Amino acid sequence: MAIATGGRVRTATGTAVVAALILVIAFGNSAYVDWASQHTSKDAWGFFLRELAWPNWSFSSDQSVRTIFADDLKAILLIVLAGVFVTLLAGSQLSRARGSMSQFLAGWAAYMFAGAVAGLIAAFVQVNASLLGAFQWAASGVVYGLFVGWIVGLATFGARR
Repeated sequence: MAIATGGRVRTATGTAVVAALILVIAFGNSAYVDWASQHTSKDAWGFFLRELAWPNWSFSSDQSVRTIFADDLKAILLIVLAGVFVTLLAGSQLSRARGSMSQFLAGWAAYMFAGAVAGLIAAFVQVNASLLGAFQWAASGVVYGLFVGWIVGLATFGARR
């Protein structure tokens, strides 16, 4: 069941996908990625600002085609898998408990899983792909989901499945 607010129906999956899309578009573009790498300090706030840039995407011709494709695939998979994992984690038992802490945690956990799987899959497209590289990209995706996924958790907090 979904709730209607202002003539729109909000589901946990829909709000998670929209939140993930906004995060990827706003903080994954090359302008923000360059700014974060050059202008942030080495403290906790700087770490968070740099972490926001993990699902970077670009259409730059300075990199190899496989690197561009891997980065873009990672960003796209993050958005798609966020919706898939929210659907799986925010199941029928959570739809009855709308607005509960468990729904917030399900959205957050779904984003961590999405980051890990997106990193794992996209790493195999990268130039000189290796199993170790895939594990490192998956680990980076989990760290990204841990520090940024609470935003997706908040987005799914008031929605229904």
